[in-house]
Amino acid sequence: MKRDELIKLFEQVGAIRTGHFELSSGRHSATYIQCALVLAHPPLAEQLGHALAELFKDHSTGCVVSPALGAVIIGHEVARALGVRALFVERDRSGQMSLRRGFELVPDERVLVIEDVWTTGGSTRETIGVVEESGGLVVAAGALIDRSGDRLDLNVRAHALLEMDVPSYEPDECPLCRAGGAPTRPGSRFSRTAL
Repeated sequence: MKRDELIKLFEQVGAIRTGHFELSSGRHSATYIQCALVLAHPPLAEQLGHALAELFKDHSTGCVVSPALGAVIIGHEVARALGVRALFVERDRSGQMSLRRGFELVPDERVLVIEDVWTTGGSTRETIGVVEESGGLVVAAGALIDRSGDRLDLNVRAHALLEMDVPSYEPDECPLCRAGGAPTRPGSRFSRTAL
């Protein structure tokens, strides 16, 4: 899929929003990308999963692992396109990411980590850590959207379907806060309930 097609797709379903947002990373931004609005349409999720899987077709991958909640659907679709298992990590009661629900990795299993949006890459790095602690070998990471501004360092091959130049700020440097605005918190991490 081409850049213009991807942006049009996200805009058509209202997934690119403007306002004042606190991202899951804690950073603030005037733009929020809600991939769930695109992934709510199974044919679009399948199409995006195939396009993202195409970026990693030269890797021998035995499993896709994604961080819950936002990346579960796209991780599943990438795994389906690659013909491998789809697992996810989620936060436990202490707030730490872990494999739960009986999910296990085979020792040295080659894993592709899939995320929906990268801003700082924090959730992807946490997922990579869980995979490595569980005996897996992360061979690459992918995302639908990279809004990191070339600040991402995951120590594995990393590719996104779409790179967007979307500024984000530390809260004490946020021009929207300085103008007197209060951010909304749309990310799934903020709506987490005790497990």
